[in-house]
Amino acid sequence: MPKYYEFKVAGYYLYFTSYCVIECMHVHASDRRLTEAGSAKFFVKENGDSILQTKGNLNDREIRKIQVFIKNNYQEMYLKWAAYSKEGYYEK
Repeated sequence: MPKYYEFKVAGYYLYFTSYCVIECMHVHASDRRLTEAGSAKFFVKENGDSILQTKGNLNDREIRKIQVFIKNNYQEMYLKWAAYSKEGYYEK
């Protein structure tokens, strides 16, 4: 599972799975197990805003921190995403 970064943000790794690259750009946030069970899922818009699809085990404070991090780093994160997927940003 490709991680966007090797460090944790708000206590969670940010990653995507190689089988979910058929969707638009998104970010999973999970603990050390890197599984979708209990993870949060954020769809990323082309301006860096994110839409929370699944909250997982995260609390509101952790979600806000991760959304701010995504907003500040989405262009760099997109480069990793684009290496695996032809799908772009979330458009709805």
